[in-house]
Amino acid sequence: MIVRGKFALLFLALVVLLALTRPVAAQEAGAEVLVLSAEGAVTPAMLSYLERGVAEGEERGAPVLVVLNTPGGAVDTTQRIIQLFRNANIPVLVFVGPAGAQAASAGSLITLAAHASGMAPETVIGAASPVTGEGQDIPETLYRKLVEDLKATARGLADRRGEDAVALAEQMIEDARAVNGREAREAGLIDAVAADVPEFLQEVDGLTVQVNDEPWTLQTADATRTPYAMNVVEGALHALSNPLLLSILLPLGITAIMIELRSPGGWVAGFVGVLSLGMAFYGLGQLPVNWLGLGLVVLAFVLFLLEVKTPGVGALALAGAGTMLAGLLLLFNSPASPEFVRLSLPAAITITVSTSAIFLFIIGMALRAQRQKPATGREGMLGQAGHVRKTLVPAASGRMRFTGTVLVHGELWRAEADDALERDEEVVVTGIDGFTLRVAKKDEAAVDGR
Repeated sequence: MIVRGKFALLFLALVVLLALTRPVAAQEAGAEVLVLSAEGAVTPAMLSYLERGVAEGEERGAPVLVVLNTPGGAVDTTQRIIQLFRNANIPVLVFVGPAGAQAASAGSLITLAAHASGMAPETVIGAASPVTGEGQDIPETLYRKLVEDLKATARGLADRRGEDAVALAEQMIEDARAVNGREAREAGLIDAVAADVPEFLQEVDGLTVQVNDEPWTLQTADATRTPYAMNVVEGALHALSNPLLLSILLPLGITAIMIELRSPGGWVAGFVGVLSLGMAFYGLGQLPVNWLGLGLVVLAFVLFLLEVKTPGVGALALAGAGTMLAGLLLLFNSPASPEFVRLSLPAAITITVSTSAIFLFIIGMALRAQRQKPATGREGMLGQAGHVRKTLVPAASGRMRFTGTVLVHGELWRAEADDALERDEEVVVTGIDGFTLRVAKKDEAAVDGR
């Protein structure tokens, strides 16, 4: 019994020792840093990517470094990213880079949510004042509510960094203030200014951060940097936050749908149209856009269709082109729209001209094809010219008809006529009765269509 008791005590001591040393071992082992690249607007696809990255970091016991370059995005998605970082079981680091990058609007709050952060020279952080989903200024009462809510969030994130950092974080939201890396470092808003990721990891090496209220000393100087990229689905969905891509997909989808409606029976045009419009509407749902612009784009195609169906001097086509240009600019370029949502005027003009030309050409060809006389079958024979190969003589039945043989379309046909017709005389098909053609002299023919 005494021996068993000693073994039990020894086993218990080993368990306690392992429990006490495990956090230290995890921190000291920090031989790896998982490096994520979050570039572009803050979207649900970016959130999904960051969630996967943090989960992978937790599984490996390795800190996660997010290289950030974002002009901002939706507030609700930003808040979920903040919750993700603050509740992670490993340190989440944010580095705003490379030079020329920004952590604007929502990006500034994401940077504040990191356990440690840094910026490259010539980068910007701030300008986090809220706007509506249509890119417009918010009514005063609602604006104050949103501002106060975001200021409270910023204060909570910057509180550990001191009064100057808190004041600067509030100014970013209240006054849309933006600062560079050096100014942010002087205010204590970030931990380091570094030229690149390796230098940043050197700068924060040995820094102690609080991870779920537990101290964690970063060991990043000699850590292996392991890239962790978006998967194919995340990359595709994230790309749909690009206004240039959306302004191409939208008219492409409408054009394809109209082609399918004008020439039903196929599936390629309809499939391309539905797919393009689906992707376009998904992307528009992620950006602050003015939906009146979408109505103008649709109206432009209606004007193009009217121009093709009732051709004139091109007034409707010009009106359609102008309407599309105005629609694209209004869709993405409302007065209060963030800079990253805006579509440049040259791009809008290029898309308008090319889309208008393609639509008018394709729809015009389709309508002309529908108006053409059939070249085959019964309808295709009516009005065709031929020659008498066997003189048309009175019919044996006694009817006031003359029968014989004619050559039409390189084929010999039995023919009937109201008059006698001599060999090699030119005739025109005026009707069909089974396998017998009704013909008349070319100069006297009148197609009856029966």
